[in-house]
Amino acid sequence: MLIGVPKEIKNHEYRIGLTPDSVSELVRNGHQVIVETNGGAAISFDDEQYEAAGAEIASSAQAIFEQAEMIVKVKEPQPEECALLRSGQLLFTYLHLAPDWQQTELLIESGATCIAYETVVDNSGGLPLLAPMSEVAGRMSIQAGAHHLEKAQGGQGILLGGVPGIAPAKVLIIGGGVVGANAAHMAVGMGADVTILDRSVPRLRELDKEFGAQVHCVYSTGAAIEQYALEADLVIGAVLVPGATAPRLLSREIISQMKKGSVLVDVAIDQGGCFATSKATTHQQPTYEVDGVIHYCVANMPGGVARTSTMALNNVTLPYAIALANKGATQAMLDDPHLLSGLNIHKGQITYAEVGIAHNKTFVDAKQALLAR
Repeated sequence: MLIGVPKEIKNHEYRIGLTPDSVSELVRNGHQVIVETNGGAAISFDDEQYEAAGAEIASSAQAIFEQAEMIVKVKEPQPEECALLRSGQLLFTYLHLAPDWQQTELLIESGATCIAYETVVDNSGGLPLLAPMSEVAGRMSIQAGAHHLEKAQGGQGILLGGVPGIAPAKVLIIGGGVVGANAAHMAVGMGADVTILDRSVPRLRELDKEFGAQVHCVYSTGAAIEQYALEADLVIGAVLVPGATAPRLLSREIISQMKKGSVLVDVAIDQGGCFATSKATTHQQPTYEVDGVIHYCVANMPGGVARTSTMALNNVTLPYAIALANKGATQAMLDDPHLLSGLNIHKGQITYAEVGIAHNKTFVDAKQALLAR
């Protein structure tokens, strides 16, 4: 198979779909890889390294899309990239379609087969291709929150861990999954007073066993969210409904009553955000203020540590990329129901229920869509 890797064009996105090591593995499996020139240069993967791994270097994204049978990316295709996709082509990347009708419509119109990293599952129902970026985003959320609590950044002017004689900041983490647990590790390490809210009692037991008395593990209700949010200096939104729009957990009314100079970090922004006042921001302009509360809603947080993120992502996506290339997309997905769960769009049809529901559009069963065409 001919596999193409274009340079990412989203704002301040420096990751790349394949590392030179991943290219080498695909070439060993008998495939051709073409990489857009300088695609990984920002994270010290230069064209010479890709050529040494067996890739060809293309001069433009258009050349990649025109030739490749499979496109491997990191972030969702931008409108100009969607326009380059064609019928029968395979796209393997993060999509986050539920809150994004424009992209969904463009991918339907393209006729391409589109597999979303974030809806591929494993044997336990986990999200193996989302997990490493959730780990990165969870850890970054505390870094970002601590920075924006500084007075010069618009915050209260408090140190997350306090100092002897001064109480530490209160950190509320809504959601105890991969993002929440990694955020808690960072916040605990910095000496904060940490509370995690989650609606799964078994998960709260796991977190209690992991953190002990270092973290308050509390069952999540509307009343609990309001209580702890009003007390918090930093709130991390870490909820996820796989493939679906994130639930709104903090209302505008509650946010208006929070401490002035407190900080909200919405890690769920890729799926629409979990705060009523959330809107996507960029690394270039990461924050805005509503009712005196600082909002950090960067939609590609792991892009801020792009080299670490690229390598972590490739560790988990490469086996699937090899399977898709070795077997072809249809057979690879029919052989692996976990990979099949990643199919969101196929030849003009929505094949992931939550995407159809989010947009009030018809959707079809993924396996039936593959077998019918």
